[in-house]
Amino acid sequence: MKRILFVGGGIETVPGVKKAKAMGLEVWVSDRNPNAPCFKQADQALIADTYDPNATLSAVRARIEQIGPLNGCLCLATDVPHTVAAVNEAFNLVGVRPRTAAWAMHKRQMKERFQTFDLPIPAFTSIGNAEDLANWIQQHGEVVLKPVDSRGSRGVLLLDARSDLDWAVEYSRSFSPSGELIGEAYLEGPQLSTESLVIHGECHTIGFSDRNYSLLPNTRPHIVEDGGELPSILPEAMLRQTDRLLQLAAHALGLDNGVLKGDIVIHKGQPTLIEVATRLSGGYFCTHEIPYSTGVDFVGLAIQLVLGETLDPKAWLEQRQVPVVQRYLFPPPGRVEIVDDLEPEEHPNVFYREIRVKPGDVIAPIHNHPARAGLVMATGETRQAALANAEAAVNAIHILTALEDSV
Repeated sequence: MKRILFVGGGIETVPGVKKAKAMGLEVWVSDRNPNAPCFKQADQALIADTYDPNATLSAVRARIEQIGPLNGCLCLATDVPHTVAAVNEAFNLVGVRPRTAAWAMHKRQMKERFQTFDLPIPAFTSIGNAEDLANWIQQHGEVVLKPVDSRGSRGVLLLDARSDLDWAVEYSRSFSPSGELIGEAYLEGPQLSTESLVIHGECHTIGFSDRNYSLLPNTRPHIVEDGGELPSILPEAMLRQTDRLLQLAAHALGLDNGVLKGDIVIHKGQPTLIEVATRLSGGYFCTHEIPYSTGVDFVGLAIQLVLGETLDPKAWLEQRQVPVVQRYLFPPPGRVEIVDDLEPEEHPNVFYREIRVKPGDVIAPIHNHPARAGLVMATGETRQAALANAEAAVNAIHILTALEDSV
């Protein structure tokens, strides 16, 4: 029996662990939380900080000595490719390598790599203080300020000349372990979330989702995505062009085998790289949305890839096109008093829903992705029908809050 390690045992990783178990694998999970959700499903629970490669390696070595060799390693919905890479390097496993992971986890270094290979990216610069930010805004109008080493949209702000720049720098820096910030020119245009398999240097983009930022006028300066829609409404030629761009991005980062998650903006008719990640996505994109919409078992393929198995292209070339819409729950800030879920029989087209809060929890203003209170996924005969079904489900879930002075 082959063994696979998931670095990170959070709730969004559970579907991946279940998939690996269904494939007949012995599943190891590492997490510093002894009550990590995935531990209930895992064959082996390793207590180790997922952000600490050395601690993880120590735990893995000890378990290998007790049980036997490890055959594959990955992370799903956890931004720890550097730890996965350390395991891969130490035990000669297939997948992301340390140098690639380091570039992918540092937004400035990533963009410098893309710049070296002359790939289309937003103009960017390092931001040290409010004066730097003011000068960048003077050059580009609207800009995005972000920490180079945060995740989940934490500390990411959309700013212009009217913004409080001293506050913005202080706020954004509070989410950066290194304290380093970059500013990017804000590029108008539709945005895509993508998920690709990179196999022997060849990129195969299987998932394309149209990102939904319709709430941006309400969340600004915070940039918070409210789900997305599959299949993309963009022309097939644009999707193929995006796939070719992701191929170049993988090459620039030295990714030969693994997963590439992309954030793309179509600006002035051309795909442009915002950023990428060398890991399986969160938000149930790879575990739920892609397989429901396309019929492709993306996580299963990613598992086969890191185990060194040969993949059959038919597994992703023969796709269906089922409409899928995801939307998040954004209840008013305050202490949760009542949670009233929808009646499933009244919403048969909702194939997944998750409520992340309970009475007594405090909901803060939504400033980043992890703060969202829940989500729904719906389908329908058409994209518009799927959207209507998702919105109806959101409206049917009632989360009553009472405002507190501290919120």
